[in-house]
Amino acid sequence: MAEAADFQGTSASPVRRWLRRTGGLLAGAPLLAGLLQLPAAGPAQAASSDPVSVSVDSLSPSAPTDGDTLTVSGTVTNNGKQAVTGAHVGLRVGRMLNTRSAIDGVAQHSDDLQGGTGTEVGGKYEEKFSKLAPGVAEHFSISVPVDKLDLGDDGVYEFGVALSGQTSAQPWDQVLGVQRTFLPWQPAEADTKTKTTFLWPLISTVHMTARTGAGELQTPVFLNDDLAKEIAPGGRLAQMLELGKDLDVTWVIDPDLLASVDAMAGNYRVQGDGNTTTAGTHQAVAKQWLAGLQKAVAGKEVVALPFADPDLASLAHSGTSVTGSLSHLKDATDVAATTVKTVLHVTPDTDFAWPVEGAVDPSIMKVATSAGADRVIARSDSLQETAGLSYTPSAARPVGGGTTAVVADARLSTAFDGDLTKADSATLAVQEFLAQSLELNAQTDEQRSIVVAPQRMPSASQAQAMATALKALQDETWSQSQNLTAAAKAKPDPDATTRIPSTSAYPSSLRKQELPRTAFEQIARTQDKLDNFKVILSDQSRVVTPFGRAINREMSTSWRDRSTEADSFRGDVENWLDELADQVKLIDKSETKLSGRSATIPVTVQNNLVQPVNHLVLRLTSTNPTRLKIGGKAYYEQRVEVSGGHSQSVKFTTSANANGRVSVYAQLYTEDGQEYGDPVQFDVKVTEVTPTVMLVIGGGVLLLVLAGFRMYTQRKRAAARQAEDDGPDAAGEDTGEKPGNPGAPGDRLPEESDAPSGEDDPEQPSDPAPDTAPESADPSGTGERVDR
Repeated sequence: MAEAADFQGTSASPVRRWLRRTGGLLAGAPLLAGLLQLPAAGPAQAASSDPVSVSVDSLSPSAPTDGDTLTVSGTVTNNGKQAVTGAHVGLRVGRMLNTRSAIDGVAQHSDDLQGGTGTEVGGKYEEKFSKLAPGVAEHFSISVPVDKLDLGDDGVYEFGVALSGQTSAQPWDQVLGVQRTFLPWQPAEADTKTKTTFLWPLISTVHMTARTGAGELQTPVFLNDDLAKEIAPGGRLAQMLELGKDLDVTWVIDPDLLASVDAMAGNYRVQGDGNTTTAGTHQAVAKQWLAGLQKAVAGKEVVALPFADPDLASLAHSGTSVTGSLSHLKDATDVAATTVKTVLHVTPDTDFAWPVEGAVDPSIMKVATSAGADRVIARSDSLQETAGLSYTPSAARPVGGGTTAVVADARLSTAFDGDLTKADSATLAVQEFLAQSLELNAQTDEQRSIVVAPQRMPSASQAQAMATALKALQDETWSQSQNLTAAAKAKPDPDATTRIPSTSAYPSSLRKQELPRTAFEQIARTQDKLDNFKVILSDQSRVVTPFGRAINREMSTSWRDRSTEADSFRGDVENWLDELADQVKLIDKSETKLSGRSATIPVTVQNNLVQPVNHLVLRLTSTNPTRLKIGGKAYYEQRVEVSGGHSQSVKFTTSANANGRVSVYAQLYTEDGQEYGDPVQFDVKVTEVTPTVMLVIGGGVLLLVLAGFRMYTQRKRAAARQAEDDGPDAAGEDTGEKPGNPGAPGDRLPEESDAPSGEDDPEQPSDPAPDTAPESADPSGTGERVDR
């Protein structure tokens, strides 16, 4: 961002503002002259060897106005080896700071004894300590009416808290410790107020796995229970919600966070060691957090990032060369709005893309807008001003192609980046933020729109400091709130830069954190496996949805600086998909024997999924069709449908032309011709029927014929003798025999065609029972239940 000129010339600002600043410098001259003069080099060096640290834990109000009483509290600690006597803590007002860079300078040397400490307020507005023992910390609290500070014109003043005293080694009064900060002074309404947009991000790390339960509800499985800690009272996200609900901010939300908390509100499980899981128990916490968020965002602007907050820079630098990577960004964008609407019942804005730390280059801009976003949140330390502007321009910059770069102010956006767990660090961050905001407003009389885009995942202490600063800013006289959409639509400054920095200018520190190309190659491999698996499913959504969202999570920005965890997550997603796909497979077969010329061979398909599978084709192939044919040719295919949790035998008719062993391969295919699963190979041993066996069979048939002929002749003779015994009269009365009696008319000898034929029977008595004799040539049934 362009830095304001150290001297505001009349060409950049009105004469009135120039006179105000010049007067401020003149007014500061007596203060500079009255700076406490440290002793010569010897004493100064001695003092630095026995430092006393001063911590400003509270400064209230942060930006006082006329009639206020300023209260400053904190601690002083003797870090030296000698006691400090005659000590007192006093408040010191320093010079007025006229540029943003001057504020930077003070912040960088806030406890430097070599710098000026300003004029002490003195009088009763101090706290005395008769003795400060080594290693001892003492608390102080000083209240002073603002009119006693002798503040001059509106602006930012250097403000210090110093401990003065003496030691046995240096028995003279001297400043032994100091802490400098800033005092924004704008008691009356500013003629022009800066429109300030503050982004309030609700973003977390990846919490959900691709795994779900086998039941109809598909119970989700979480990596751990860390999310419950974040949303529980006192947790990071709980505090972000509690603090943000009372602020005029633009909520920037990762839909994956909403989906995860929503899943936690129902039945869920937590991944344990190996494949074990335990039941989740934080449903009440999740419901409470979601209910609070729904109330907080009502009537506020909500910006939805693409699902799982994909790393746009990693995608631009490493992913675009891998086929299909950009399609995942489109999917993540498409599902974002639906997720937010479903969970929060508000319609979000999905027109914004937010690269990491607002760092952009041409490739990042291209990727960021590829999924439909036409506004990219950049930052002023990336899109730097080159025209030498003496003021900070508005955030909106048209960069061509219908795209607007919304350039956040780097100083304000990074004001809360540090470790703010200690009260003094948080207080200094708040005061510096307010000082930079007031100084920015004083640069020109032209109203501007400024955007503040803090870190993606503020800690609880950082969030508290941000909220403190925002409450002060929203109550102050130089700023007014504005949402992000309005900032993006604001009239751009014609003199502000619109040139996107080159790829080589992208920070190397950020590039080192990016996902490598191998990560996108693994993502592409997983997607290919998913595409091959889903086509056989009767209900694809049970697999496509959890794995689609898991693939989005694999590209998350939250994996930066967590490469080991990222590798593990991607591996688990792919392994789980492999495990599911392996639930549909062919059962191994042992060697099959064919004693005749033809027989049926069964091949079993097993489906251990809970849903039916279809759109599968089973192909059985003979490696030697001259010896053994399948369905009259080298291979034969049959469509397969198997109910969930069942197996099914698919039967193939075979014909043998010669003796010997033939290898046969069974392979499942999808209907589009893609191999599915591993093939099963088994041998078929073909043996012809021998002449000896034929002779035995023929002899058996002959014996049956002879036996039947003998029975026939015996019956005829018996009938003739009976007729002779009865005489002619009896014979004339009844010459026939009752049906069913031996030798009755209509009886016939067994024809040769009625006898068993060993040559034509497709299933021979000598066939092995498991392979041929029990099998039926009828179409396969619906399947048998798999014992598990």
